[in-house]
Amino acid sequence: MNSIPTLGANHTVNRAQTRQLLSSATYDLLVIGGGILGTAVAWTAAQSGLRVAMVDAGDFAGATSSASSKLVHGGLRYLQTGAVKLVAENHKERRALATDVAPHLVNPLTFFVPVYKGGPHSAPKLGAGVFLYSALSAFRDGMGRVSTAAHAAQQVPALRTEGLRSVAVYGDHQMNDSRVAVMTVRAAVDSGAVVLNHAEVTGLRFSTSKGGTGTRVTGAELRDRLDGTEFGVNARLVLNATGPWVDHLRHMEDPTAAPSIRLSKGAHVVLKRKTPWRAALTIPIDKYRVSFAIPWEDHVLFGTTDEEYTGDPADVRATEADIDQILGEAGHAVRDEHLDRDLVTYSFAGLRVLPGGPGETAAAKRETVVTEGRGGMLSVAGGKWTTYRHIGRVVLEKLAQVSGAGLAEDISVIPRTVPLPGVGSPNAVAHRLLVDREPGARMDPLVARHLATHYGTLSFEIAQLIDENPELGRPIHQDGPDVWAQVAYAASREWAQTADDVLRRRTTMVVRGLDTPEVRTEVESYLAAHRVV
Repeated sequence: MNSIPTLGANHTVNRAQTRQLLSSATYDLLVIGGGILGTAVAWTAAQSGLRVAMVDAGDFAGATSSASSKLVHGGLRYLQTGAVKLVAENHKERRALATDVAPHLVNPLTFFVPVYKGGPHSAPKLGAGVFLYSALSAFRDGMGRVSTAAHAAQQVPALRTEGLRSVAVYGDHQMNDSRVAVMTVRAAVDSGAVVLNHAEVTGLRFSTSKGGTGTRVTGAELRDRLDGTEFGVNARLVLNATGPWVDHLRHMEDPTAAPSIRLSKGAHVVLKRKTPWRAALTIPIDKYRVSFAIPWEDHVLFGTTDEEYTGDPADVRATEADIDQILGEAGHAVRDEHLDRDLVTYSFAGLRVLPGGPGETAAAKRETVVTEGRGGMLSVAGGKWTTYRHIGRVVLEKLAQVSGAGLAEDISVIPRTVPLPGVGSPNAVAHRLLVDREPGARMDPLVARHLATHYGTLSFEIAQLIDENPELGRPIHQDGPDVWAQVAYAASREWAQTADDVLRRRTTMVVRGLDTPEVRTEVESYLAAHRVV
């Protein structure tokens, strides 16, 4: 694919220029970490008028934030602990994402909770639970109810029907977390933020505070992991949003800092589907735990696990034991022939960042923790995708209160709801992609639908690339809907620098098990030929 042209310097993400921008000014806020929390804060702070820089040692959402269960949900299981207010707040954010912020990326999905003879929950209990759950969202996704086993088997033919008494039904949403992350980074940049991935913090910068009473963290030393270039960033305030590595950075600020978090591993497995899945399953494992079976990207996503993790965060992965556990738990409600190991296309694991303390990780609160270090660096950990915009606003309020930074007077009021780039109806976008073509040019309907549901109206920019060079309309792999124009777009507009950036987080190639050695080699060749460093 070396013959595919670059989009031109005016569109290209130029790393050298970005490094120059980062090193030649003093920013109001330097965000270290480009996952859920970092991108949310960078976007929110840039909207408020602050001059924001954001860096990540890997790719944006390259770790935990692209290893979620892909759900935008209220949290049905939280009702068991009496967290009614939390569920209501989650629903509010979920609806905002689905209707105003990202309707092109967040999709409604029906969930069935099967009730089996001898199972951990009764139909009346689950029926009451899903009714309350739907009531907390003002019934905007329908009324939670109990339905028949026959109806559930019709919608999910893979459902195990032996001993199945009934199903509880409720509505939630799902997303492609990697695409939401990339769109959020783009939104932050559109608001004025300067961002760079694959840029590792090698040390913090310190300055003597006013009055000479101590030192403050006022920036960071960085190394571009692609070419080794070293540079630095000055900032009035530094936010540590490095997820599982949050304590590593806190130790750079203060070698005596006590651990603030613990980690829980969540693994998932993706399988090819043998029959249609018109709904997802929430499978009770015991009185407290559930597992999910979710139709996703033309496949089925199973998981998750929840166990304490004490190893190197960089080494986390789904083990054979994890896969056995996930498929075994799925077997409570899914027929064996749909769980064959030969159907597995992808497995992955991420780390939940939980507040430090004793007890089982499954019972730990999923809350966001913000702490201020002795050098004035703010560290934030925890959180979830559903409420990521809310977390961004909460952290911005904390930033305004940090003494010595003086940001409060520079923060402007921001709108409650700002849509992500590309916002639009996927159906309308797909229709336009099919009909607004040059005579003789035709786009595969599956490709049009795929682009519309992953880029929204930005799909028209990708379609323009194909118009200019029809070779870009060729599938990356014949068995999937991703096309080469997405590779070009990822490299030029979406900060993709490595084959993994493209295949795992900008497209769906890895999920579908289509990242063959040949495909990887071809993508790497394209990136090497068109990278602007």
